[in-house]
Amino acid sequence: MEINEYFENGNGRELFLEQIGRSDWGAGKYLYELLKNNELEKLTGENPRVFLLSDGGKLAAFCTFTAADDIPDTELTPWIGFAYTFPEYRGRRCMGLLFDKIISIAAAEGFPAVYISTDHIGLYEKYGFEFMRHMTDRRGEQSRVYVKRLK
Repeated sequence: MEINEYFENGNGRELFLEQIGRSDWGAGKYLYELLKNNELEKLTGENPRVFLLSDGGKLAAFCTFTAADDIPDTELTPWIGFAYTFPEYRGRRCMGLLFDKIISIAAAEGFPAVYISTDHIGLYEKYGFEFMRHMTDRRGEQSRVYVKRLK
């Protein structure tokens, strides 16, 4: 397994973009459109990063690491978003590899914590995230916000 950053992946970018677009998750298809139309930065702030976990040339999992995410008007930053593992790779803790990479970067950049907005319960806790509180997302719905405090 290898971790790459989408925006630094020159030659393989189109292949990975196509695979993101084939995910069976609506938010994955939304990320595909944002990337295809160069609009991710408008939504998430400057210098968004998209991390890709690949198995050979096959995409196993992906997620974003950005200044903002699905919760508007908050000072909380940075965020992990669009976290997705393809069905054939689930149960192998692939997302944990991506989270470890992001947490290492966030700590090196001096952030005290990273955040995730989700509707899932019991998914991110196994990676050391703690439920923080409910917040209203961009659609006006309640979302669970999790935090991972960095040492």
